[in-house]
Amino acid sequence: MATIKDVAREAGVSIATVSRVINKSPKASKASVESVTKAMTQLGYRPNAAAKALVSQSSNTVGVLVSDVSDPFFGTLVKSVDSVAHEHGKHILIGNGYHDPEQERKAIELLINNRCEALVIHSKGLSDEELLGYAKEVKGLVVINRHIPEIAERCISLDNYKGAYLATEYLIRHGHKKIACVASSHNIEDSNQRVEGYLAALRENNISLPDNYIEYGEPDSDGGEVAMTNLLTKSVDITAVVAYNDYMAAGALSVLDENGLKVPEQISMMGFDDGLIARYVSPRLTTIRYPIAMMAERAAHLALNLAKAEQTSTDAMVFTPTLVRRNSVEKVSN
Repeated sequence: MATIKDVAREAGVSIATVSRVINKSPKASKASVESVTKAMTQLGYRPNAAAKALVSQSSNTVGVLVSDVSDPFFGTLVKSVDSVAHEHGKHILIGNGYHDPEQERKAIELLINNRCEALVIHSKGLSDEELLGYAKEVKGLVVINRHIPEIAERCISLDNYKGAYLATEYLIRHGHKKIACVASSHNIEDSNQRVEGYLAALRENNISLPDNYIEYGEPDSDGGEVAMTNLLTKSVDITAVVAYNDYMAAGALSVLDENGLKVPEQISMMGFDDGLIARYVSPRLTTIRYPIAMMAERAAHLALNLAKAEQTSTDAMVFTPTLVRRNSVEKVSN
């Protein structure tokens, strides 16, 4: 298979000249265009992304780091970034970090090495200091679902505290006082803020509950099952549950069903995210909407503008969660 070096040799020009022709640079002379085009045809050479990047120093791609692209939440994030990238004639490269610092570091460096000038980074494993270092290196880097004060203008985040507060307060307004929290065991900003929001809503409504009303698990349906099972095993007296996300809520619902506890008649359930699963479990899940598609679009536009050193919008970077009322919450029976 012919390479760009073969084309340069056949056309009697430098590799840089071949690259200028491929990229349709105005610096390429008519004679160079003719000789390079003729050589490419003779050799059957098809320009690849690397060759096109030699002049522009960009691979024409947008880099995206998520925890796990197989998770529907991150699938939505990636799809939204991809839509914006296509509007600008670009494609995306995706890295999975799995909330692990080493995996996140390797993925970000791979994206940078592939000349992704615009990066949308969802990182929970790396420190603020390390992300600040990457932000200095890549002017088009935007952090999503995390707030770092030093680069606040390049961070797109959600008020997780307010979301959990809304969920808990909604249950309280329905007469619930014995409210358990099914929390994520991951030691990340989101998890901590949601527990803090839950506790604040209880505190501000003069509700005091023991620590065993909070049970931790992996932030998926299996983790929800484990956490809900532990709450029942400990004989915690509850009338409602606030879950870290919809998947944990779904897992908790299955355990309640297996144990003959009806939702919402006996126990009310609140989710978080408003993912697809919230609409298809039974009962349909009352939850907190996480506008991840809107946030990802905003992050992608911001990253591309920063990469081109264009003036950016001053729109709010911290998005506000909203309540979605469905069928899993009912007023507590006296």
